[in-house]
Amino acid sequence: MMTAYFAGGCFWGVEALFQQVHGVIGTTAGYMGGTKDNPTYLEVCSDKTGHAETVLVEYDENILQYQDLLEIFFGNHNPTEYMKQGEDTGSQYRSVIFYTSPEQKETALQYIKKIDSSGKYDRPVVTEVVKAGIFWPADDCHQSYYMKIAMRYGQDLY
Repeated sequence: MMTAYFAGGCFWGVEALFQQVHGVIGTTAGYMGGTKDNPTYLEVCSDKTGHAETVLVEYDENILQYQDLLEIFFGNHNPTEYMKQGEDTGSQYRSVIFYTSPEQKETALQYIKKIDSSGKYDRPVVTEVVKAGIFWPADDCHQSYYMKIAMRYGQDLY
């Protein structure tokens, strides 16, 4: 089992996205990249901790490659938006790839270079590629949030 960390807006949507992917073993919503130990959701939302809402993705590398995760990540958020995604604004919503190995770092940087040179966007990709630090899981109420909403309202999100 391998791990990857992605931040690209509200972690509820990022987590729901990866939960649908064959080869993903598990996901956890949380925080990374800031200075506050064991931050709460309200502290992160204050935009004062430096943390980004981040999703830990555990995956089976025999089924799924890191490159596949990058394609999914970049295909489902706007990597040219700085400190925001959609209506969500603040540093906690920035686009970040937290790498766990030199190979992940190089693969992510090459993927960003490929996107930038493709002409897909009018502006450059601003996704940060940062060495993973301590991952702080969010409270249980934030885990699999969209799945909980679907069950509450009898909806099929997938």
